Amino acid sequence: MRVAMNAHFWGRTTTGSGQYLHALVKALGRLGVEVLLVADSAAARRAVATLPPPNVTWRVAGTPFDGRQPHVAKVWFEQVAAPRLAAALGAELYHVPYFAPPWRAPLPTVATVHDLIPLRLPSYRGSALVRLYTALVARAARRADRLLADSEATRQDIFELLGVAPDRVRTVYLAVADDGASRVSPGAVRALRGKWPDGFALYLGGFDVRKRVPLLIRAMRHVAGRWPLVVAGALPRRDTPFTPDPRRVADEAGVADRVIFLGRVDEGQKWALLSAASLFVFPSVYEGFGLPVLEALTCGTPVVAAAASSLPELVGPAGRLVPPDDELALASAMEALMADEGERARLASLARERAGRFSWARTAAQTAAVYRELVDT
Repeated sequence: MRVAMNAHFWGRTTTGSGQYLHALVKALGRLGVEVLLVADSAAARRAVATLPPPNVTWRVAGTPFDGRQPHVAKVWFEQVAAPRLAAALGAELYHVPYFAPPWRAPLPTVATVHDLIPLRLPSYRGSALVRLYTALVARAARRADRLLADSEATRQDIFELLGVAPDRVRTVYLAVADDGASRVSPGAVRALRGKWPDGFALYLGGFDVRKRVPLLIRAMRHVAGRWPLVVAGALPRRDTPFTPDPRRVADEAGVADRVIFLGRVDEGQKWALLSAASLFVFPSVYEGFGLPVLEALTCGTPVVAAAASSLPELVGPAGRLVPPDDELALASAMEALMADEGERARLASLARERAGRFSWARTAAQTAAVYRELVDT
C-alpha cells in the first residue's frame, strides 16, 4: 500500500502533531506500508537536522508564495500543492495527520483530528484570519473520506461540531512515542525523592486557561499534608487571562511555600519526575487525548484528573477522576491518595497495566486498516 502523508510538522517534535507524525511514520514502516512524505519548504529545511527514515520517500511540494507570504504558502500547500503531488507520485491515498484536510483532492483522503479546541472553546478561536482558516478546514473535513479521532471524546466532538456521519469517523488512540521511563536511572529517582521525603504531587504541562493550573494551586489551600506540589513546564512569558502566571496565583492564595516551580524540563528530567512523583495531577477541562496522563501511567504513577473530555478514557481504574472545576474535590482526592501508600501502590500496578493497552503498533495497525477500507473499495 502506497500512502502519501502531509509532512508539514516534520522535525517539530516538541508539538503533539509533530510527535504523532514521526511516531506514525515509523510504526507504519514496520507494517510494510510504503510512506511518501510530502513536505512544504519549512519542513524541508528542518529535515536537514531531522532526517526521515531511509525507507521513506521524501518530496517537497513548492508553492508560488514560498519565501514571500508564509501563511498563504501554508494554506496553498495544504489545499493544492500537497494533494496534487501525492496523486502525481502514484499514491493510493493521502493522509493529513492534523486538522487541515484539502477541500478537494484527486485521491481518497484521510485526516486526523487531534482535537476541536477552536470550535469548542471560544477563547482559543484567535484572530479573524485564524477563524477564517478554521472555518475552511472544518468545511473541508466534512468532505474527507475518513477522519481519525484521537479519542472517543474527540469523535463525539466531530459528530456534534462538524456534523460528519459516524461511519466516516474512526477512533484510533495514540501512544507514548518514546518510553523514557525505561531509561530513568534508579539514582535519579532516589535523588528527586530525597528532595521531598514526604513525597510530592506533580503537574507537568502547559499553562493556558483550559489546563486549570490556578485551580490546582488554589486547591493546595485545603491540603493539610506536608508534601509539596511540583509544577513543571515553561512558565508563561506574560500574565494574561489566557495564560495566567501560576506564581502570582500561588502568592495570592498564600501557598507559595507549598508550590515548587521548575520551569521547562528536558526529556530526561521529565521522565525522572514522572517516575519519582507520588501522584500526577491533571485538572485540564479539555484534551483531545492527554498524552501527559498516559506518560504518567507508563511510569506507574497514579493520576488524579478532571472527569472531562478524553481523560476518563485514559485513566480508567488507574487513578481518581474529579468533577471539573471543583477545587475542594480536587484537594480531597490528592490528600486522600497522598495519605494512603497502600492505595497508591495498588493504583501504580493498575497504571502500568492501563498504559500497556496503548501502543504505536496498535495505532499503526488500526490506521492501516482505515487505509485499506478506502484502497480496497
